[in-house]
Amino acid sequence: MWIRSERSVVLSREGTADREGASHPVPAKAQWPRRYASRLFLSDLLVVAVALVAYGMISLPNLLGPVDWPGQPGVPYWAALATVAALWLTALDVVDTRNEHVVGHGVVEYQRIVRASASVFMVVVATAFFLQINLARSVFFVAIPIGTVGLLLSRWTWRQWLRRQQRRGHFLHRAVVLGERAKTSHVIRTIRSTDGTGYLVVGAITKHGTPDPINGDVAVIGTYEDAADAAQHARADTLIYAGADDVRPHELRELGWAMADRDVDWVVAPALTDVAGPRIHARPVAGLPLIHISYPTMTGSRRFTKRLFDIVGASVLILIGAPVMAAVAIAIKLDSPGALFYRQERVGRRGKSFGMIKFRSMVADADDRLASLLDVQGTTTEPLFKVTNDPRITKVGRFLRKHSLDELPQLFNVFLGQMSLVGPRPQRPAEVALYDDAAHRRLLVKPGMSGLWQVSGRSSLSWEDALRLDLYYVENWSVTQDILILFRTVRAVVAPGDTAH
Repeated sequence: MWIRSERSVVLSREGTADREGASHPVPAKAQWPRRYASRLFLSDLLVVAVALVAYGMISLPNLLGPVDWPGQPGVPYWAALATVAALWLTALDVVDTRNEHVVGHGVVEYQRIVRASASVFMVVVATAFFLQINLARSVFFVAIPIGTVGLLLSRWTWRQWLRRQQRRGHFLHRAVVLGERAKTSHVIRTIRSTDGTGYLVVGAITKHGTPDPINGDVAVIGTYEDAADAAQHARADTLIYAGADDVRPHELRELGWAMADRDVDWVVAPALTDVAGPRIHARPVAGLPLIHISYPTMTGSRRFTKRLFDIVGASVLILIGAPVMAAVAIAIKLDSPGALFYRQERVGRRGKSFGMIKFRSMVADADDRLASLLDVQGTTTEPLFKVTNDPRITKVGRFLRKHSLDELPQLFNVFLGQMSLVGPRPQRPAEVALYDDAAHRRLLVKPGMSGLWQVSGRSSLSWEDALRLDLYYVENWSVTQDILILFRTVRAVVAPGDTAH
């Protein structure tokens, strides 16, 4: 279909040649992932070196002094730290933290950095214990943790730089999507609606190659029969297979061969959606690349970890935020008459109701006016009661809501176990009454002060988009993801933009 199965392929500098001698120039492979990985290596080297050198200069009185090692010649402390640095950089490489398929998006990159650093911690501790090396304990509990935080921050900084470059049209993979028209349309729409995928869709390939563009502006550049040549002429370095019932397995295998000959990445997009990488496990069985999907769990140790994270995080934030909350309370009292706090019934985990606490940001009779405002706006049937240009908000309340300061008292809800620092936004019973079966899955976890949709558009998102993000969080929860969302929350609070009100 795409190539003859009897052909003999000879690779050359100019391209590929089949038995008849027809040449196929190989399009330039995207080189930016390799250059980007090189920059990450230099960045990792710098962070590890700075962390250990700064630690040695501050914490160790004599870097030239020997490490106490009974029965062995003294090893200078600088040599011991250099060994730790070499081991650390090796671990970062062994766990593949700079793999082009994980850097720049998702939480896997950060998880691998933490895993590599934890491995270094355990290896150094075990080595020092069994060889009776009297290495300063601060190496384990100060230098390595600080270096890990530095690595995470440096990778985050590089990721922001990469995002800016991709918005400008640089550092992108040129992709062609092949498959049935409906499936191709879905893949293209999903890629385009998500920031930071790294793909620029330059064309589509369908069975008949109809001239009608897909999604309005993506040209159909070929048919299944000339897919390899069409991808080559589009200068694509990636071909995404979206799925097609009329493509037989051996034809798909031959297409993969054709892409390999042309040095074009071969990507298969399964029908699964909103599944995070850590839940996906490939399992080859009899030559079939079966994909195993782990079920999301929030029980046992995972539930304990999240609860411990909430208690510690809420306690620290209450202590740090106490002066801010005092200032907010004074401003509310000076601005308008009424109570300082506002308590409203919300629905929590498993449908259990609780009283959510907020600083009052509206006039005293705000709840009585809600129904009429929603009716005028025409959104009484949507389970997201948001009033555009809400006239009930006070002057101080507008500032508090823009920077989410009115939600600081919810830290006490978190401490008491009614909410979590991160999770789906808690909603009113009247909103929950409008849920369909899919929306009810939001109630499988505790509601959160912040969440994925709050840092992905806030008030500008539709109910469908907000629900999709909440369900993604429920299905793919992890501590790493919670930390990333909290980090993005700080940015959204400091610089809320136009989507917060």
